[in-house]
Amino acid sequence: MSRGWIRLVASVVLLGAAVSPVTAQPKPVSEETVHEVAAQLRCVVCQNLSVADSPSEMASQMRAIVRERLTAGESPADVQRFFVERYGEWILLAPPRRGFNLLVWFLPLVAVGAGIATTAILVWRWTHGRRGARPTPVDVDPAMSERIRREVESGS
Repeated sequence: MSRGWIRLVASVVLLGAAVSPVTAQPKPVSEETVHEVAAQLRCVVCQNLSVADSPSEMASQMRAIVRERLTAGESPADVQRFFVERYGEWILLAPPRRGFNLLVWFLPLVAVGAGIATTAILVWRWTHGRRGARPTPVDVDPAMSERIRREVESGS
C-alpha cells in the first residue's frame, strides 16, 4: 500500500504542475521595437503625427500600451490589430493595400502620369505643331506698302 500512496501523490503533483499556470517572465522589448510599432500608428490628438513622434500625453499613453503588449509577448501585428479594433483603420498611418484603400495608393501615381502626359503633349504641340503653318496675310494699304519699300531701299 505504500507504493500506491507514493504513486497517487506523484500523480497529483504532476497533475498539479501540468494544470497550474506557468508564470512567464516578461520578454524584454527594445525601445527601437516600440518606436517601430508606434511609428505606424496615428496619434489621436495630433492626427498628423505618428504616436512615436507626437509629444501629446495620449501618444505617451499609447506608447506605454505598445510597450506593455510587446512585453507580454504579442507580435507587432497583434499590437496593430488591437489599435485597429479600438479605433478603426484610421489609426494606421499607412492604410492597408486592399479594397477602397487602393485609391489612396494608386490615384496619386495616375495623377502624376496624367500630368506628365499632358505636359509632353503640350510641349510637342508647341514645338512641332506650327512649323508648317504660314502666317496669315495682312491687308496693307498700298500707300503704306510703297513707303515701306522706299525705306527698305534707302536703308540698304
